[in-house]
Amino acid sequence: MSLEAKLRRIALERQGLLRKDSFGRGKGAVLRAIEHLGYVQIDTISVVERAHHHVLYSRVSNYRPAMLDRLVRERKVFEYWYHAAAWLPMRDYRFALPRMAKMHGDRSWFPAADRRLQREILARIEAEGPLRARDFVDPDHSSAGWWEWKPAKQALDQLFMQGELMIHAREGFEKVYDLPERVLPDRVDTRSPTTAEYAAYLVGTTLRAHGFASQKSMTYLRKGQKLRQAVRAELAARVENGALIELDIGRRSPLYIDPGLLEQRAPRSRAQVRILSPFDNSLIQRERARDLFGFDFQIECYVPGPRRNYGYFCLPILYRDRFVGRLDCKAHRKIRRLEIISRHIERKVDAEFEGALDAALADFAAFNGCEAVDGREA
Repeated sequence: MSLEAKLRRIALERQGLLRKDSFGRGKGAVLRAIEHLGYVQIDTISVVERAHHHVLYSRVSNYRPAMLDRLVRERKVFEYWYHAAAWLPMRDYRFALPRMAKMHGDRSWFPAADRRLQREILARIEAEGPLRARDFVDPDHSSAGWWEWKPAKQALDQLFMQGELMIHAREGFEKVYDLPERVLPDRVDTRSPTTAEYAAYLVGTTLRAHGFASQKSMTYLRKGQKLRQAVRAELAARVENGALIELDIGRRSPLYIDPGLLEQRAPRSRAQVRILSPFDNSLIQRERARDLFGFDFQIECYVPGPRRNYGYFCLPILYRDRFVGRLDCKAHRKIRRLEIISRHIERKVDAEFEGALDAALADFAAFNGCEAVDGREA
């Protein structure tokens, strides 16, 4: 087996995608998956089941959205920002604090936010308990000014990003806000990390979730020369003590990996298909997916229609240890039908592929509340 093939299998095994239920089953497995991956990205698009549910379903075969809801209520995960909006392990709460502190002085996201309005919102939530954005709208329009929905929503979002509010729960997809002291468990460490501690967290989280990574991927969508220098120093220290080695496979920059992973026998791959979310942790970094799997994947829902190559919301197809194509799907939940709008197979597959794809589509349809795929019974 070539080194690149072994690296592909290591990456997929670390992502929980190479064998079924590698994290187990049920709610406990969902928590183990989130803690192992470090985050699960949230997205609003619901053409098929939303991204965070899809990512977890891909790793826990009996996953249901209610499992995530329970973990939120039990304060084992929380909602904030990784490189994007995400569900995060509650144990990692302190590593969200640097961004919260930065957001206090950043008006580029919410330039029109009003501090007086924020104080009023905080006072209401303190007095009344958890509230939603719509709870700040005057239903009969009898009051003027800040009770309008848009400025209240903007202020709530900024208070959330600043860490002055947390997400108590979601009702459907609507956020319910509360004060941090009423959401955070007593056990949670609330000390702000040093830059060195934050760098160690990024390095450790990335390597745990992916097996190996470049320095660039560890600071993906994070700004700041000081942080990059700290990550560089953390990697250098781990190389010096033998915990990591640099691996140059002719890509843009060297990879860092635990040498023990290379010494182990490569994980086995089976003739199974996984239909993944476009926001799946395994390929959200386009450069990494292109270098490791030869799969150039772009989420085209943000691309104007005439410029799309594959469709509005194409789902990557993982077969064995390669990404072999993509499906543009839409779940018609009222009629319980999963529509395959287009199918693109871009790599040679073996005779077992079609049967594995049919089985995966049947499972995926059921996950989306559908009973048929393109008119066939699922």
